[in-house]
Amino acid sequence: MGSSRFPGKPLAPILGRPMIEYVYRRTILCQALSDVFVATCDKEIFESVEAFGGKAIMTSPSHERASDRVAEAAADLDYDVIVMVQGDEPMTYPEMIEESLAPFLSGEEEVACVNLTARIKSQKEFEDPNTIKVVMDVDGFALYMSREPIPTLHLQDFDQVPAFKQVCIIPFTAAALQEFIQLNPTPLEVAESIDMMRFIEHGHKVKMVETAFSTHAVDNPADLKLVEELLIKDPLTEKLTKNS
Repeated sequence: MGSSRFPGKPLAPILGRPMIEYVYRRTILCQALSDVFVATCDKEIFESVEAFGGKAIMTSPSHERASDRVAEAAADLDYDVIVMVQGDEPMTYPEMIEESLAPFLSGEEEVACVNLTARIKSQKEFEDPNTIKVVMDVDGFALYMSREPIPTLHLQDFDQVPAFKQVCIIPFTAAALQEFIQLNPTPLEVAESIDMMRFIEHGHKVKMVETAFSTHAVDNPADLKLVEELLIKDPLTEKLTKNS
């Protein structure tokens, strides 16, 4: 509720419903998940979630990172994998969650943490500090994440650069998530204000999985109107309205 860029953001109304309700209802459509909870330090959010029939867990108000908050909420839950879905992603699709879980199910390699990633389609988005850019190695593991435009455009035009962004659906193994909160915050994590840099700086691998789904996070009030226009046309919106 105390977001500096958008106070009260999780409960901002979209088509008559709080934003967090869209995230919750679209997330529970993923059949790969055993259960869904909202982790929050705000009584208003807790009560809102319970009012629309969801489940919520209260956490400490002292967390700087979403991963720390989710780790606290998940500490007493008995699940093998915990999927963190950011509460400002009301256009989340259940298929995206399934895509993020694929590396855990393939058995091809040992994976502790996965992030979705998507192509950045415009130079404006590439230069937006609200968009977290990511560069990867040849095996699809994150090398670095930044709010700055990476890789550089000094030598190439935008349409020649492999520009990718983090999409905030992040599964951890339960063990890796609890390990995350034991790691000391790192200089680049603080400089970029990005959770995943703590894992990367401590030498852990973060597997990136590309998604073709197009979503739009709500970072500020202007995004709210755009997302509302997109959701009106989204087939899941009608389905959720009928089922709630």
